[in-house]
Amino acid sequence: VQLQASGGGLVEAGGSLRLSCAASGRTFSSYDMAWFRQAPGKEREFVAAIRWNDGSTYYADSVKGRFTISRDNAKNTVYLQMNSLKPEDTAVYYCAAGRHFQATRGYEYDYWGQGTQVTVSS
Repeated sequence: VQLQASGGGLVEAGGSLRLSCAASGRTFSSYDMAWFRQAPGKEREFVAAIRWNDGSTYYADSVKGRFTISRDNAKNTVYLQMNSLKPEDTAVYYCAAGRHFQATRGYEYDYWGQGTQVTVSS
């Protein structure tokens, strides 16, 4: 599975962005998908995950109620809708594919996209 993240950019605090992660490979629909982020000088952190079969979702407390993860298996794409953005959401966002829903550690995922920069100005 190859992953390509896009949709990042510069937005003011309170604004919204939607990230996309396009996957290649016939087995995309059988993978749980997740978004992680890494801010400068900080470790990579889990953001959200979605299960491959029933669309169950799981979020980090820091984004719960503001971010929504979704997927379209027909389009081999997973999305991250980000609302009410805060300056502390500034980071490079990565999508990942794995086999363990609710996994929050990076090493639990098998495939990674290249990352897309999100910058939120105050």
